Amino acid sequence: MAKLKVIIFDLDYTLWPFWVDTHVDPPFKKSGSKIVDSRGKTIKCYSEVPQVLEILHKQGYTLAVASRTSEIKGARQLIDLFGWEKYFSVKEIFPGCKVTHINNIKKQTGANYEEMLFFDDEQRNIFDLTKIGVASILVKDGVNKKVIEESLPKFLQKSK
Repeated sequence: MAKLKVIIFDLDYTLWPFWVDTHVDPPFKKSGSKIVDSRGKTIKCYSEVPQVLEILHKQGYTLAVASRTSEIKGARQLIDLFGWEKYFSVKEIFPGCKVTHINNIKKQTGANYEEMLFFDDEQRNIFDLTKIGVASILVKDGVNKKVIEESLPKFLQKSK
């Protein structure tokens, strides 16, 4: 039976409600307690994401990011500004097929595909990763506690 070791998240429309390469304008910075883009627009993540990441991290899972964005610097900057650097052991952020991202995560973590759980808002990525044996969850309105609570038992059921 496979044990869940690595939980992988896409970024755009999975952890935050925008495309970092088209909907906002890097560079980003802190302005008081807010994060803003270069035009002063406030940047927010989905409301439950910080709690979800903290809980999963405390439970001992390795957390990773797999993003196809071409705005690599901006994505990394937001991860840092949101305070998520402490949660993500691996960050694979570059354009291309998600299978490449996952293979890099596999090499860096030593986990097999069957020990990974992946969250993304794009069906094509879910399709590609399911084909290679990664349990993949299609996210409609971002990651939240309910999505995680419903997904973990599905993973455990699949691995029996």
